[in-house]
Amino acid sequence: MSSVSLGRGSSVERHGPSVLVVCMGNICRSPIAEGLLRHHARREGVDLYIDSAGTHAYHVGEPPDARARRVCRARGLPIDDLRARQVHDSDRERFDWILAADRTNLRMLQARFGGSEHVQLLLEFAGVSSPIEVPDPYYEDESAFEAVFDLLDGACAKVLRRVTSSA
Repeated sequence: MSSVSLGRGSSVERHGPSVLVVCMGNICRSPIAEGLLRHHARREGVDLYIDSAGTHAYHVGEPPDARARRVCRARGLPIDDLRARQVHDSDRERFDWILAADRTNLRMLQARFGGSEHVQLLLEFAGVSSPIEVPDPYYEDESAFEAVFDLLDGACAKVLRRVTSSA
């Protein structure tokens, strides 16, 4: 029996690997990635502790962007239950892997947590060579969210394979 645990302050004891996905505000890229990681982990029967966060506190407590929610619901992966949170100092100890959507957020995480090999770019970690960063769809239309979903779908499947092979 597998389980997928959310890292949102949960006191559930975790047994499998853990992944935190980070973007700027935790309302576009990282919640989409969190939803996809949950989906892939359930489908593969993998015990995975998953969460997402933002480097900034712009949207703390808010649901994901409406366009992200619509795109995910249309693909059968609702993320309406998620709420934005900011990265915490304790996240370095709570997660095996902290994966940043882009270089700007990676630099912020490295400044906060040091140059750990466990803090990496999400797409690079997944073995995706181009693009190397997940584009931010926030100032774009819904088609940009669809493109981010498609990019992250394949990348999250690869992330899951990598974290479970190294566990």
